[in-house]
Parts: sequence; C-alpha cells; structure tokens
Amino acid sequence: MTEAYDPGADGAKMDFEDAMSYGDYLHLTPVLTAQHPQSSAHDELLFIIQHQTSELWMKLILHELGAAREALKSGDMATMFKMLARVSRIFEQLNNQWDVLRTMTPADYTAFREALGPSSGFQSYQYRMIEFVLGNRNPNMLEPHRHVPEVSGTLEAELTRPSFYDEVVGLLFRTVDGHEDNRPALHLDRPHSALPEVQARWKAVYEDIDRYWTLYELGEKLMDIEDYFRRWRFNHVTTVERVIGFKRGTGGTAGVSYLRRMLDVELFPELWHVRGEL
Repeated sequence: MTEAYDPGADGAKMDFEDAMSYGDYLHLTPVLTAQHPQSSAHDELLFIIQHQTSELWMKLILHELGAAREALKSGDMATMFKMLARVSRIFEQLNNQWDVLRTMTPADYTAFREALGPSSGFQSYQYRMIEFVLGNRNPNMLEPHRHVPEVSGTLEAELTRPSFYDEVVGLLFRTVDGHEDNRPALHLDRPHSALPEVQARWKAVYEDIDRYWTLYELGEKLMDIEDYFRRWRFNHVTTVERVIGFKRGTGGTAGVSYLRRMLDVELFPELWHVRGEL
C-alpha cells in the first residue's frame, strides 16, 4: 500500500500558527468572500467575478501607467517601456476574459439582471481613470461618481495634470525640435483630437526611425496599448449584443449603440492618422 506523501518530511512548512501563510499574505478570506449575489441565479457569480477580476487588472494597469508616466518624466525610458509592455499584456488578459463571460446566455443573464438595479460597468471609476491618464478626458464622465467624494476628487485631480500622452508630446517636441516652444497645449479637461503640429513631428519620427529610434519605439508601444484597448471595447460590444441585444443598459445608457460609439474614440489620434502620410 502506497503511503500518502508528506511534504513536511521534505522540509515544507506545515504549521502556520505563528507565521504568514499564502492566504494571509493575499488576504484571501476577504477577497473570496466579497462576492454577494443578489439572486439565486447560477450565473450571477460568474458575472460578479468577471467584473471584480477586471477591476483588479485595471488597478494594476493604473499602477503601471503611473510608474510609466513618472519614468518618462525622469528620462528613465527603459523602465517606461517595460511598464507599457506590461499594460498591453494586461489588456490582452482582459480581452481573454470575455470568452468566459460569453458562455452566459440571454436566459442566464435575464435570470438575475433585475438584481443589478441601475448599477453598470459604465460607472467603473478605474476604467474612467485609465482613459483620463491616457488622454481621453471627458469631464461629463465625472457625474456618476459625485456620490463618492474621494473617487470624484481623485478623478478631478487627474484632470488638472498632464496626461501620459501629453508628457509624450512634450518629449516628441523636445527631441524633434530641440525645444518645446512650438508645441501646442493639449487640453487637460477634454478629449484630445488630432493636431497637425503633433502629427508632423510623428511623421518626422517615422520617416527617420534610425535617428529617432526611441520615439519610434514609444510610438509603437502606444499603438500596442490602443490596439488591445480597442479590442477590449469591441469584445465588450460583441458580448453585450450577444447577451442582451439592443436593450438599454442597466445604467441607462443606450447599450450596444453607446458602446459602438465608444469604438470611434482615438487615444493617440496622430499616431493613427500619420500612417496615411507615410
């Protein structure tokens, strides 16, 4: 008869009465007990976990983008590139999650939809902060967060500082022109639209990549991020349409038509538009 393997006999710690365990370090008890379905529907747990894990990944995106912005400001390009590459991989992970949620059918969702009340992913303040940090800044999107002063204050504070893309544009002009005297001011509190002066500098970069390799690499890293971000939005639209069709969203938006409108948003418009000039 084969005896049960004892990891302790090989040196593994087995007694955690007075030591930090895996669960202690990760605070797993509060994490795993933070799911509170409002109905008896089987698929509501899937819906909750999908969105909670998305919020955790978004928390990490903001952590990495914050580090990338500070690295850019201090001239630490290697660290910035590492953080941006990680952000792209996180967006890829978020995209893969939609495959799991799409196993939920319209009947599955209908069984608990009323339990959501007016709550909606539209109200995700971390998603809004990601947009604000990258440069898509719409002050109207502050309104759903007014009921939580700490959150609305954090979002408002972001609108008073240069976005990550604003810092990139500063670097672009300093490198191509040798100074920032000619750079246009990007609006801190409204969505960014393509500016001819910025696009002209990106054109100079893409037409002489050997001279401007660092900026060229940065431009492509930004394209990676927006590429994955667009896929995330598209997967969101497809999933919503598959599950609820063209019904209005629980938060009062127009649902699929609203999400499709968001597909037209460009985070780094000059980088997209310059491709037609090369």
